[in-house]
Amino acid sequence: MKKIKGFILLIFICGSVGAGVMAQAPNQQGFEIMKNLDIYSNVIKELNQDYVDEINPGELTQTGIEAMLESLDPYTNFIPESQIEDYKFITTGQYGGIGSLIHQQGDYIVISEPYENSPAVKAGLKAGDKILEVNGKEAKGKTYEDVSSILKGQAGTTVNVLIQRDGETKPFEKTITRENIKIDNIPYAGIVGQNIGYIKLTGFTQNAAKELKQSFVKLKEGAELKGAIIDLRGNGGGLLNEAVDIANIFVERGQEIVSTKGKMAAKNRTHYTMNPPVDLNIPVVILVDRSSASASEILAGSLQDLDRAVIIGQRTFGKGLVQNVVPLSYNAQMKITVAKYYILSGRCIQAIDYEHKKKDGSFGKVPDSLIRAFKTKIGRTVYDGGGISPDLITKPRKFSNLAMALYGKYFIFNFATDFARKYPSIIQADKFEINDTIYNSFLEYIQDKDYSYKTKSEQALEDLKNIALKENYFDAIKDEYDHLKIRMEKDKQEDLKKYRSQIKELLKLEIITRYYYQKGKIIAALQHDPELQDAIATINDTEKYSAILAGKYVQPKPEIPEKVEDDEESPVE
Repeated sequence: MKKIKGFILLIFICGSVGAGVMAQAPNQQGFEIMKNLDIYSNVIKELNQDYVDEINPGELTQTGIEAMLESLDPYTNFIPESQIEDYKFITTGQYGGIGSLIHQQGDYIVISEPYENSPAVKAGLKAGDKILEVNGKEAKGKTYEDVSSILKGQAGTTVNVLIQRDGETKPFEKTITRENIKIDNIPYAGIVGQNIGYIKLTGFTQNAAKELKQSFVKLKEGAELKGAIIDLRGNGGGLLNEAVDIANIFVERGQEIVSTKGKMAAKNRTHYTMNPPVDLNIPVVILVDRSSASASEILAGSLQDLDRAVIIGQRTFGKGLVQNVVPLSYNAQMKITVAKYYILSGRCIQAIDYEHKKKDGSFGKVPDSLIRAFKTKIGRTVYDGGGISPDLITKPRKFSNLAMALYGKYFIFNFATDFARKYPSIIQADKFEINDTIYNSFLEYIQDKDYSYKTKSEQALEDLKNIALKENYFDAIKDEYDHLKIRMEKDKQEDLKKYRSQIKELLKLEIITRYYYQKGKIIAALQHDPELQDAIATINDTEKYSAILAGKYVQPKPEIPEKVEDDEESPVE
């Protein structure tokens, strides 16, 4: 980060935040701006003077600003002083707090997952602990955001929490000393298959490239690597320069990686690798999915354009917008979309056209008719139109409605809490499995629980009934309807057997997290990961790997997803 004139910070980013130069309004719009600011000022004054009730000018102003920015793209945001720490966390991966994920369960906030060696763990907090009070104030009925903001704070300060733990009759109080919590960009790196390095990269905050380089070098020193797998699944992005520096590990110095193009010439910039590479020859596979966004797409897309890595998974999110953060008065800031980014082949991977809003207020995606073909460095055909389409496309894993109901209603979470209370330890994360005894215990646990869910077939049947009622046909089909409904309910009773493997997998990961934290969860998940197995097989099959990079595999023209979700996640406490 470096200072420039006007104390404006300039860090180009492609994920959640960055810093940059405030764009000046065109001269012809100057009068309109001043006129409307004057009107706004008069509106606030009149409301303050004459409105029947007392108003809060600050809240009204923030509401007005946020409504204005909502008419633009989702990434242009106002950042009040109270949220500055949350945005710092997104860029640095650090914040002051107790170091634990939390979630809302009914009227209470519950500890989800304390980070290993965090203040929460040092104070003895465990997953499943219910927070009754924070600093003497009742937490019941408070939102996730309410409690999270209190748990956060300057390192070295303390926070008092009153905890209710299942299995203990009385609540107990803990005083926790906050620390600077650093969320690792790389929660796990290790060897998979036969001497293949695996690195899980979850963010692109400061030093992500340094951390990945260190992990890669350490893996090389420990084994004669046949290949490297970088897992970007679920990685929503971060700092652009970190993506460029990570690509630099595998490509020559001086190689163009990505360029940014905006309305103002000052936003047009090309980013090149600047460091000596670590390994130019080792086979590389990048794993991606629908949640791989922004900096993840720059890294995957640039290595694809350079024919330096094979991409495996699903089409990525499609966020090709660059934000700068501009300092405002009174410690507020604003994150502004200032440019789009283009990878080496010339592709812009932005999926949604936020510049042209439809009459209904929605935004359109790039139509198939406008998707264009581009060429990689050696001449392979790739396409724009939103996101990076993998060289080898896999189907995303889908869990049944039953499994998601059990997970979403916290029955799996609560069973794992109960399990961890009964058993102080388990075997290593890569060897632990849910046996029949544990699974049958879970079935007993949910016997009196409401885990009702609706299948697609039931929803379709209900839709049919509603249509038939409107058209006065239902009486004629009522007997068939009732018969189908009974059959479906009977079939659902068999779902606990049908989806046994899915439920066991979710139970396994939740229980392992209680003992081995996030690292153990990743290790366990890799044991039965079909996409990881695809990556290992691709590296081991040197002919296939070479054929893909030589363009002998024809990449089909991709389909653009109908709906693209926002990739920005709420910061966690």
